[in-house]
Amino acid sequence: MRYILTAGCIGMMLAMAGCGASVPDKYDNAPDSVRITPDYTGLTVPANIAPLNFEITSPGDEFVTRIRGNRGGEIVVGGREVRMPVDRWHSLLADADSVLVDVFVRRGDNWAKHPTIANAVSDSIDPYISYRLIEPSYITFEDIVICQRNLENFDEREIYNSQMLSDSEHGQCINCHSFQNYNRDGNMQMHVRVTKPGTVIVRDGKAVKVNLKTDSTLSAGVYPSWHPQLPLIAYSVNTTTQIFHSRDRNKVEVQDEASDLILYDTEANTVSVISDEPDCLETFPYWSPDGRTLWYVSARIPVMDADALKVFKSFNYEDFKYDILKREFDPATRRFGPADTVLNASALGKSATLPRPSPDGRYMMFTMGRYGTFHIWHRDADLYMIDLANDSIRPLTEVNSDNVESYHSWSSNSRWIIFSTRRDDGSYTRLYLSHIGPDGRFSKPFILPQESPAHNVERFKSYNIPEFMVRPVTVTPGQLRDAVDREPVKAVYKQ
Repeated sequence: MRYILTAGCIGMMLAMAGCGASVPDKYDNAPDSVRITPDYTGLTVPANIAPLNFEITSPGDEFVTRIRGNRGGEIVVGGREVRMPVDRWHSLLADADSVLVDVFVRRGDNWAKHPTIANAVSDSIDPYISYRLIEPSYITFEDIVICQRNLENFDEREIYNSQMLSDSEHGQCINCHSFQNYNRDGNMQMHVRVTKPGTVIVRDGKAVKVNLKTDSTLSAGVYPSWHPQLPLIAYSVNTTTQIFHSRDRNKVEVQDEASDLILYDTEANTVSVISDEPDCLETFPYWSPDGRTLWYVSARIPVMDADALKVFKSFNYEDFKYDILKREFDPATRRFGPADTVLNASALGKSATLPRPSPDGRYMMFTMGRYGTFHIWHRDADLYMIDLANDSIRPLTEVNSDNVESYHSWSSNSRWIIFSTRRDDGSYTRLYLSHIGPDGRFSKPFILPQESPAHNVERFKSYNIPEFMVRPVTVTPGQLRDAVDREPVKAVYKQ
């Protein structure tokens, strides 16, 4: 009889073997800090996070690690790779204000204990996130997956896979997954492009593909934001150009040739214009938590004929700098007020994008760089935040790195952020978490925990568009596939 050991079984066996270790009776105190990867030291972590598994990279012949809560509980693991059982880890966190990690290393005949690693334990985090996994080249799109991950353990499942209805000759791009109110009611949307294109809307457990392009709008919906209460989605509609650099350190540029804002009513299947100023590029809308304000970014452009405009933009994309604007919204009449500039980033010689208010309405986070609006490849792009109580603005120096920081999302309790960054190697986008304290300062960011400490390095995919969810997506990949396979329902333009 032949037996097959899965990765999960092997991981469980390693964990069981490692947890049979014991702390040495005699040891010296080493003066230097132990080196581990990922760098899970000096953190604030959620009370419900998955185990922070790591690998010891300091030299040694034998290793024993003791993980304990400050109010009791203990896990002891042997070996360089430290993997903790999920249930025992959560039992340890249940009553803890901090988690203490002691690493013992044998070199020759002598054991030494390195200084204790202390990580604070704070507010719980939303149990789920979603993200897209994509090749970092952004040229091929035949192998793209939208996934959901349980942050309390290591369970990752596919929401939709681009290969379900495509092949190498008929590629399918899937993108811009978005949820209403942290997926509390299961309402979501995603785009399908190239093969069988359309926007899939999921409401009340049913998936329908729609065509949001009308004769009165630039394109189908592109960047979405669900209204937190109403059956409405604000979109930008964009005509874009993608530029691939052979020598520029930023490698890829995505530039709008034209962009406006529209509102889609998911019940009435109607599209109406929010803003279509001829001398503005308007994009990346996002609703306020109360649904009474729509934030977005906009860049001023000279008005000229189509051919001249295309040439102008192709050679001067670094001149386009976006400001943060907002429009008040009346839910009763569903009308928008005039545009109001919140941050005149262009006057500072900067360009802002992705405005995201915290659910408690206290802060507005955004990304800012030298130019443009698609900052995922801009090495100078950093996270910034506006304190809406006093309109003060500051860079998040405690979070930012010397490489790209771009897409970011707030947890539903406004205590955590997740953001994408290329800080590890400059090529692959990975996800980091950070906690905001009462003073508005963020804790040291840490990479998304994985069952294998090497997983984030060995997975040759970029993580794209991380979004928090309070519950998992329950519509199945098969239901989404069936919706994508149908002809789209055409939306109706409404003046």
